[in-house]
Amino acid sequence: MTVTIFHNPNCGTSRNVLQMIRDAGQDPQVIEYLKTGWTAEGLKALLAEAGLTPREAMRTKGEAAGALIGELGLLEAGVSDDAILAAMVAHPILVERPFVRTPKGTVLARPKETVLDVL
Repeated sequence: MTVTIFHNPNCGTSRNVLQMIRDAGQDPQVIEYLKTGWTAEGLKALLAEAGLTPREAMRTKGEAAGALIGELGLLEAGVSDDAILAAMVAHPILVERPFVRTPKGTVLARPKETVLDVL
């Protein structure tokens, strides 16, 4: 089974999910999205697979993400999904993590146990 984790090694939840995947006997493809970045098409497809809107997948916690969201006004009423998606592509820190993709589906593994649904 091919397992891909969109991972931030600085995130405890992401590290825990990666370990859960390995403990399940899988050797996942690890994509450190803060280094590789996102394309609008790729991120939009990932969100669609997970059944999430850009707003639902936007990271709102953490100092860096919180400051950017405020600066960009992304929590204001009327901000479109396209505007949020564009901000996520420009600032990958705004994407909540970790996302895990397997042949069984794609999930935003929060809480971390959600990953078990697709392993």
